[in-house]
Amino acid sequence: NEVGDIIHQLEYRISRLEGVLRLEKMITEYGGKMFATNGKKANFNTTMEKCKEAGGSVATPRNPGENDAILYFVKSSNTYAYLGMKESIIPGKFQFLDDTQPSYTNWHLKEPSGKGEE
Repeated sequence: NEVGDIIHQLEYRISRLEGVLRLEKMITEYGGKMFATNGKKANFNTTMEKCKEAGGSVATPRNPGENDAILYFVKSSNTYAYLGMKESIIPGKFQFLDDTQPSYTNWHLKEPSGKGEE
């Protein structure tokens, strides 16, 4: 029923917001997606755990607006950000954590190089 669907959507959004608020730091939104950071440095596995605890996942920019939302945190914190990507079995090629191929990229020239940590 339509009212039940609306209630379910609101409950879902509230639970996501509660998770993000636990991060106690910066939040921005683009295209209906929320992007957040706790501003702490961590390794990739810890980052994945914290995102999951907040009800989300590591950011995967799929268009220029989402890329800008992530870049907002990078510039605000003057640091790097992990992306929800991994190197594929083909060296130098990357894919999202769910093994899908990105249709949008905004890499610097000659990046990703597949050399060391990207």
